[in-house]
Amino acid sequence: MKKVFLAFGIIAMTGFVSCKEKASNKIETANVEVAAERDAAAKNLPVMSFDRSEHDFGTIEQGTPQETIFTFTNTGNAPLIITNATSSCGCTVPEYPKNTPIAPGETGEMLVKFNGSGQNLVTKTVTVSANTAKGSELLRIKAFVNPKTAASASALGPVK
Repeated sequence: MKKVFLAFGIIAMTGFVSCKEKASNKIETANVEVAAERDAAAKNLPVMSFDRSEHDFGTIEQGTPQETIFTFTNTGNAPLIITNATSSCGCTVPEYPKNTPIAPGETGEMLVKFNGSGQNLVTKTVTVSANTAKGSELLRIKAFVNPKTAASASALGPVK
């Protein structure tokens, strides 16, 4: 048993002694320069800054279409590209400049349409996916939707 431990110890010592090369001698300066440039470029990111993150339509009648425009500015130092915008339900539809680069300092618009469905306080969200550090932004719309009254419903005609 002592011979096994002695043999293992000799093998381990040989392994430690044979790795005498300094790791710093193996570094290539060209690779360091390329990595530094890559890291500096990765810090150049667009920043999507909206004029507001929420819009309140106030009190509306049920079924009355509404729309609002959210204005945003690229306050970063790289082109901003919106890849997707999705809403929390089908009653809200965002329209945006899809896959269109927006240069630093430039502004853009996102039109959000709401069909006025639901009742009472209604809140919907729009998730905007872009090439920013956060990866997405969240916009919110809300409205107090009054149900259609019997008088306004009868003015529309009989229900089929």
